[in-house]
Amino acid sequence: MEFLSLKPEAFGLDISDLSLKIVKLKPWKKRTSILWPEKEKRFFELASIGEEKIKPGIVEAGEVKNEQKLAETIKEALKKVRGERLKTNYVIASLPEEKAFLQVIQMPRLPEEDLRSAVIYEAENYIPLPIEEVYLDYQIVPPVYNHLDHLDLLIAAIPKKIVDLHLSSLKLAGLFPLAFEIESQAIARALIQREISTCPLLLIDLGATRTSFIIFSGYSLRLTSSTLISSQTFNELIAKYLKVSLAEAERLKIKHGLGGKKEFEFKKKTKEGKIFEALVPALVDLVQQIRRHLDYYQTHTSHEHLPPNSKAVAKILLCGGGANLKGLPEFLSMELGLSVEMGNPWVNILPKEKMSSPSIPISESLKYTTALGLALRGARE
Repeated sequence: MEFLSLKPEAFGLDISDLSLKIVKLKPWKKRTSILWPEKEKRFFELASIGEEKIKPGIVEAGEVKNEQKLAETIKEALKKVRGERLKTNYVIASLPEEKAFLQVIQMPRLPEEDLRSAVIYEAENYIPLPIEEVYLDYQIVPPVYNHLDHLDLLIAAIPKKIVDLHLSSLKLAGLFPLAFEIESQAIARALIQREISTCPLLLIDLGATRTSFIIFSGYSLRLTSSTLISSQTFNELIAKYLKVSLAEAERLKIKHGLGGKKEFEFKKKTKEGKIFEALVPALVDLVQQIRRHLDYYQTHTSHEHLPPNSKAVAKILLCGGGANLKGLPEFLSMELGLSVEMGNPWVNILPKEKMSSPSIPISESLKYTTALGLALRGARE
């Protein structure tokens, strides 16, 4: 009887400026292994999924401007989910990346009862806001290599005003948040297999209104940042260059993209060539920003307890709806000299043999990456 459960079911809710996404997972029930049935208890399958557009002005740059309108949008989205009807009001909800502060810090080994006060005191050196104006949390980051004589902690802070407006909107929608989580944490949970990497990875989330850069190594996030380059930017450039509507620009972008690795020197008469030419300013800017983040990371991090020769970023994983731009991985790989791949947000959800064929295509799944990461936390807890 679910209403007596001490561990209520929860779904993931990802709220951005122009859309919200809902995902609920359920325990994996399809037997794929006769020899190791116990291992399958850690797998999940999709129960419910949904998406709803948010009208401009309700959420701006991650800040809720109209709580009542957002609550109404959430209620409408809950009614429209595909798959199983949602029978729970408990939710794991996202908080906007651009409003958050994350930092890995070092602390002496202290008794648990003394650690929190010490973290609050130390966090004041890293957070550019008065400590009384933010919600602060932390987690201990275990080493991958070498024993520690100290503690590595990932601290996360976000202005109370931002969290309180999200909380108020969820309550107005009749929901009860079990936890809030910064987007980058959910993205890493979805994309990093077993949530550990022995070499640094750069995750790039190309969203509708912004792009996030997330560097993950060991067991933790190491660096996060965001830029206004986005799918919307791409559409605006195409619309202006080809003198078409934004809707037509979106259609052409999806249909033609950038072409393949051997096709970047287009003749301007081809449709792919025109789209590539239109997007050159944004693509150049994107490559430059990626290089700046990689350079900053390489020159500012030297304390990660990774194996020898595992200090440089080895791979880039793309996610978000904008990651589906045809030819983008090949273009970035050619420009950066790094392996660039589409992420798979099912790697910690489905059994290995099912990862490449989830119930919704991976190309569609990419825009649900954050929601899948949130839902995975809800399913596990």
